[in-house]
Amino acid sequence: MINVSEKKTAFAHEHEAVEHRPFGLKDKIAYMCGDFGNDFFFIMASSFLMVFYTNVLGIPGALVGTLFLVSRCVDAFTDIGMGRLVDSCKPTKEGRYRPWIKRMMLPVVAAGVMMFVPWVANLPYAVRVVYIFVTYILWGSFCYTGINIPYGSMASAITDKPAERAALSTARSIGATLAGLFVGSLTPLFIYTTDAAGNQILQGNRVFMVACLFAVFALICYTICYKWSVERIVIDNSNQKPLTAKELVTALITNRALTSMVAAAIVSLLSMLLMQSMNMYLYMDYFKNIGAMSVAGMSQTVVTLVLAPFAGKIAARFGKKEASAAGLLFSSVMFSILLFARIQNAWVYCGLLIIANIGSALFTLMLWAFISDVIDYQTVKTGSCDGGTIYGVYSFSRKIGQALAGGVGGFMLTAIGYQISTGGQAIVQTAEVTNAIYTVTTAAPAIGNFCIALILIFWYPISKKKLAEITSKIEAMNSEAE
Repeated sequence: MINVSEKKTAFAHEHEAVEHRPFGLKDKIAYMCGDFGNDFFFIMASSFLMVFYTNVLGIPGALVGTLFLVSRCVDAFTDIGMGRLVDSCKPTKEGRYRPWIKRMMLPVVAAGVMMFVPWVANLPYAVRVVYIFVTYILWGSFCYTGINIPYGSMASAITDKPAERAALSTARSIGATLAGLFVGSLTPLFIYTTDAAGNQILQGNRVFMVACLFAVFALICYTICYKWSVERIVIDNSNQKPLTAKELVTALITNRALTSMVAAAIVSLLSMLLMQSMNMYLYMDYFKNIGAMSVAGMSQTVVTLVLAPFAGKIAARFGKKEASAAGLLFSSVMFSILLFARIQNAWVYCGLLIIANIGSALFTLMLWAFISDVIDYQTVKTGSCDGGTIYGVYSFSRKIGQALAGGVGGFMLTAIGYQISTGGQAIVQTAEVTNAIYTVTTAAPAIGNFCIALILIFWYPISKKKLAEITSKIEAMNSEAE
């Protein structure tokens, strides 16, 4: 077993002159800005990339789904490889994770913009296919991984106090929510036009302009994250023998907290992103009301921001596991009502959607604190300080969920007979197709939230009582290191 306290003490002696300011508001803002920057292109890709490929570049949905699945195979190596890299590298005076944010912020935004170049539609079909494969994998599997793995792992290095980690989780969720406000709510109002028949037409040039604007905003957010973050818990693993592939697989299989959260992440991303990817088609073809989509996105932002100040208190009283499971079950019931009610009015649908999102929003606000608990669970269980590797495994699981959502979404569009267009011309879908879009959009979160609740109740081992035990052991280990 690795002696964590000895390693912490040795590293502290090497850097004993370094004194950090206390944890405070700047840390929360910095961590919020990190996910704000990440989610400009993550949410844009999740919400608009498939419709951009199908309606502007003229790529069939099934091929887009294949692209998403292939890229996740690449992620199996890049996500876990990046986690192991940051764990094994010797920390600098800026910490272990912060330097990677500075190194990768320019490449990730440049790669993000390249995905939304509309003039690719004028190229031969084979060239278009090659282009989307190269640019999407470059962004998602390499550049995004290079910044997101260090950023996600950094929470456990900013503080080791549970309450402060919960605050970071909430701050990160707020950052993602604000990005969702810009991307999911405001973007449709600009990138779509309406023809004389009332059909919504995606404008490729406007999508590209938005991508360039988001690149600037993302760079600002990444800069704030880098400048204002402080790594207070830094452990030097550079002399530690790296985990072998066998050891890594063994750690994954035997860590019940990690495996359950991996399963929850896959189901969560599958249901959430499938709903998001189908949402565009729902409001465009079923309701024929893009404005309602913007209102729905804004209302979801309001729900998250209203819940944010109470998430920590709810978690402290009932436990993250217990409160999240109850919220997810409630959300599942509401989406089931939407599914069977077959709402025809977009505004009535939006109103019920607000209520349905309350339970899932609570789980989202607590999600990243779950991951910090999983890292502590691993440390107590094995004595190994492998936060980057664990986050890499978890990040890969999230991308599997994202890929499955995109893949299933693409295949689903083809299966239900959705008609694609090249150049953005309007195509009226049949009633059978639009009804099928409605079914998929409501059934996915109803089933997904129910499954996640079951995972938390019966599989995830860190209850409120268990977390208190883990926290006590971590505090004891930290006291030995002082």
